[in-house]
Amino acid sequence: MERRTVTNLVAKNARSRRLSVHFSSGSDDWSTPRDLFNLLDAEFKFDLDVAASKKNAKCPRFFTQKQDGLVQEWAGVCWMNPPYGRAIGEWVRKASESARAGATVVCLLPARTDTRWWHMYVTRASDVRFVRGRLKFGASTAGAPFPSAIVIFRPGSPRPELWTRGVFIDNHEPRAGPHHSTKPSGPARNGPGTSAAFQDP
Repeated sequence: MERRTVTNLVAKNARSRRLSVHFSSGSDDWSTPRDLFNLLDAEFKFDLDVAASKKNAKCPRFFTQKQDGLVQEWAGVCWMNPPYGRAIGEWVRKASESARAGATVVCLLPARTDTRWWHMYVTRASDVRFVRGRLKFGASTAGAPFPSAIVIFRPGSPRPELWTRGVFIDNHEPRAGPHHSTKPSGPARNGPGTSAAFQDP
């Protein structure tokens, strides 16, 4: 019994260490799932990837870490999957400011609704689409340890409301919102017709 308890404690601590890395600035390079990007690119037709590397850029025009997208001008229709470390609030603020200057910025963000940057900027975005289940980033075969949201900042002043409307992305179909049915449905499952980028927790 004592041996089993020690084994369980070691496993729990190892899992805790792995998850803590995901929420730290030491592991903030989360490559965008290709099928999710393709879905959004078909809708928005992106001109610029504002936070990328030569290896994972999703648009012909992009800003690398060395170029520092935070000091560049964002124009046209921009894709943003920012570093998920401590500076993420600066990226979301830049997206909001760029939209006020005339750009459209579509962001893939961790759905951290308890953070200051979420309440300062995301609640005033044009649209927020919550992703059902957990995304698989890069070459990972496991879902991320956090939920995700697609946050869209469109040109013009931010919305005055402090509460967001939301839609759920499940099997590439909106699930809720003013123009969609709110009929309850079963949980998403990986299988035929379901994107490999999505995984229930």
